[in-house]
Amino acid sequence: MPTDSRATAAALLPLVGGPANVLSVAHCMTRLRLGLVDPSRADEEALRAVPGVLGLVVDGGSYQVVLGPGAVGPVTAAFEELVDATAGGRLTAAEELAARGADLKGERQRRNATPVKAALRRLAAVFVPLIPALIGCGILAGVNGLLLNAGLLPWLTPALAAVASGFMALIAVFVGVNTAKEFGGTPVLGGAVAAIVVYPGVAKVTAFGVTLAPGQGGVLGALAAALLATYVEKWCRGRVPAALDVLLTPTLTVLVAGLATLYGLMWAAGTVSTAIGTAADWLLSTTGAFAGLVLGGLFLPLVMLGLHQALIPIHTTLIEQQGHTVLLPILAMAGAGQVGAALAVYVRLRHDTSLRTTIRSALPAGLLGVGEPLIYGVSLPLGRPFLTACVGGAAGGAFVGFFAMLGDQVGATAIGPSGWALFPLLAGNRGWGALLAIYAGGLLTGYAVGFATTYVFGVTDRVLAAAGSGRPAQDPSGSPAPSRSG
Repeated sequence: MPTDSRATAAALLPLVGGPANVLSVAHCMTRLRLGLVDPSRADEEALRAVPGVLGLVVDGGSYQVVLGPGAVGPVTAAFEELVDATAGGRLTAAEELAARGADLKGERQRRNATPVKAALRRLAAVFVPLIPALIGCGILAGVNGLLLNAGLLPWLTPALAAVASGFMALIAVFVGVNTAKEFGGTPVLGGAVAAIVVYPGVAKVTAFGVTLAPGQGGVLGALAAALLATYVEKWCRGRVPAALDVLLTPTLTVLVAGLATLYGLMWAAGTVSTAIGTAADWLLSTTGAFAGLVLGGLFLPLVMLGLHQALIPIHTTLIEQQGHTVLLPILAMAGAGQVGAALAVYVRLRHDTSLRTTIRSALPAGLLGVGEPLIYGVSLPLGRPFLTACVGGAAGGAFVGFFAMLGDQVGATAIGPSGWALFPLLAGNRGWGALLAIYAGGLLTGYAVGFATTYVFGVTDRVLAAAGSGRPAQDPSGSPAPSRSG
């Protein structure tokens, strides 16, 4: 494990209250996600000053340290090792009392959390673990499409198609497993019920006068089926005698949830899935430019709040139905606006060496569509550049949406990659050259508008003066910006 990862983990642990204050450790593509007994014991200012930390997000019971792609995995592993190695000591009476008080405080905070935020966080927890497979299979599907269009390697393309499509054909099962795990059920029972959705034999079942089709309802049907299975299982656990639990609980869970899936959930989820595809096509074909402007402009705030993961089921549903998601290329324009804004800050703040170092280190990830390092390390601490980056994203989204109104749809065969990394995954109703030109035009528009608006409006005189004097830059409200590190 790299030494710098161990050093970063060692620096973070005491600043979040020590091992006794850590309930859980996990990570996504860019963030170390911690469950803390008492979040108030974390020293946010000191955490932001740790080299390698790009920002913090405190959302309900989740304390998220933004480290960026590549760095977050090794740091998380080192952090877990430190917690395991140092958490075995006994707590003093004062620490036990403080922990009990923190538990009460945390419970009050959980009661005050809005149901919508809690639901979105749990929905994201179901789908985020699937992203690596979605990326890998999507890239292979894109490569296979290029080979087929070019008439190259005909002996290899059937094998590539099988490798790329296998996961998508059974994604409902993985959604079922993760749903049961997230909501407190037995994962394999969630997967067993969700597998009904994709089982070929459902073609012999008729519900509401309509013969079911394998895959009907897709990931939404699998999500609903596994969620119902979890509730049925919990109901059984409290009522079935212990001696019969091992036999009756799994049987009743699969039977009740399975029949409900066949005779209700698949039909209902299929209707919703179809509506999602129809709505997306209508939105872009009739209000494409306006829809692109709104979606591209609002996506960065969703990323900032960590709520963008809630869009994964919609993307996945569109990919299942149409072979690509038409929303992702538009949302990717938000990253283009962020890159343009960061470049403008780099040009304007010539004397802020720390900030320019941060931009140089985060820019490659930004070009590939990972916007969090630039958000938390550059634009959000400065204030206005975050807003002008949103303007750039809106302009790029409007560009792509305008062509959708003309009938030129640009989609992506997978979710996860963005920015330049999305080029191999482009798909739609036109040739690859047209798709490439439209998507590239959107990126260039986002870069240009994000740069121009930030250069003119995004950097205040106060920030310029602070950069020239070597003092910490300030946001428009006049308060010092959070510390940055490269």
